[in-house]
Amino acid sequence: MKTILITGSTDGIGKLTALKLAKEGHEIYIHGRSEAKLNTVIEELKDTSNNKNIKGFVADFSDINAVKKMAKQIINDVKKLDILINNAGIYKTTSSKTKDGLDIRMAVNYLAPFVLTENIIPILEKGSETRIINLSSAAQSTVQKGVLTGGATVNDSESYAQSKLALTMWSFNFANKHSNIVTIAVNPGSLLNTKMANEAYGQHWSPAEKGVDILYDLAVSERHKNQTGTYFDNDRGSYNNAHPDAYDENKIKLLLTLTETIISS
Repeated sequence: MKTILITGSTDGIGKLTALKLAKEGHEIYIHGRSEAKLNTVIEELKDTSNNKNIKGFVADFSDINAVKKMAKQIINDVKKLDILINNAGIYKTTSSKTKDGLDIRMAVNYLAPFVLTENIIPILEKGSETRIINLSSAAQSTVQKGVLTGGATVNDSESYAQSKLALTMWSFNFANKHSNIVTIAVNPGSLLNTKMANEAYGQHWSPAEKGVDILYDLAVSERHKNQTGTYFDNDRGSYNNAHPDAYDENKIKLLLTLTETIISS
């Protein structure tokens, strides 16, 4: 039995992946930003999966301090984590900035999983054959300093693509630094039938299950256990190259230096 945390799991492929894993009897922690919705989903998952071992954490991922608080809670409440799926993400929003003036997509899609993961390393290191699955995207675009720090504003799709490349760059760096943890970035599939894709584009190409199946597979299948520091492109159904910047040591170093400055301020 694995202990698994999936962020952004009160709907979409996060919720469906939690259900699939819960049905196998794993210990599941889900996450959402609304306590009421989180509690409803926990009860629903318990009933549907016949697994009572489901708990949750509440945090608004656009608020870095809330993410730090959630990380502390995990350190206190969870003995070990075998699998972390950094699934929480946003595309379309009513506001393009967080209350702290950061680009909201950069905050939720990159800074939040960065802060959460880096702050729960002791719990991850206690896991057995620990894996981290980071949800990237086919959309990846060179990270601009202004977008990262909140000083510049770009359109939704550009800020989304930059946030997903930032996540992938950090993912590869994390894999290099923590050789005992398998860390994989994944594009779960373009335009899956989820709330996010339908709100953003008003259409979908593939069923949500396509994303669920690859997240499940990457999390537990033996065939991925030696694939740390890689990018799985589910549009192609295989490992592939991410954006060239994800392999550029200087760009990664600059990204991480700026990131540390942002999250410590």
